[in-house]
Amino acid sequence: QVQLVESGGGLVQAGGSLRLSCAASGRTFSLYAMAWFRQAPGKEREFVGAISRSGSSTYYADSVKGRFTISRNNAVNTVYLQMNSLKPEDTAVYYCAARNLPAIATTPGNYDYWGQGTQVTVSS
Repeated sequence: QVQLVESGGGLVQAGGSLRLSCAASGRTFSLYAMAWFRQAPGKEREFVGAISRSGSSTYYADSVKGRFTISRNNAVNTVYLQMNSLKPEDTAVYYCAARNLPAIATTPGNYDYWGQGTQVTVSS
């Protein structure tokens, strides 16, 4: 089992940047594919990006491609989401998620563990 704790959220103006971190407990972090999702008020949770166990493969939602970058450091059990050129429509609670399988997935039901979320608010 793995526990996930997100940090780094906050209030930023449109066009600004934020870097989210997700720290995982346990010694098997490198066995988990990781992902970021987000959920805005009144909307369903949506996929943002995912990264494979080794970090060699990444995949992004079209809405963030070219602006967001997901990365991981298995030595410190952490996955990151660098968010640049932020837009008001990026405002949401951002969650990291883990699955104990090698393949990247884009639907919430394919992830076994979730963090508590961190709020990102982008003002216009």
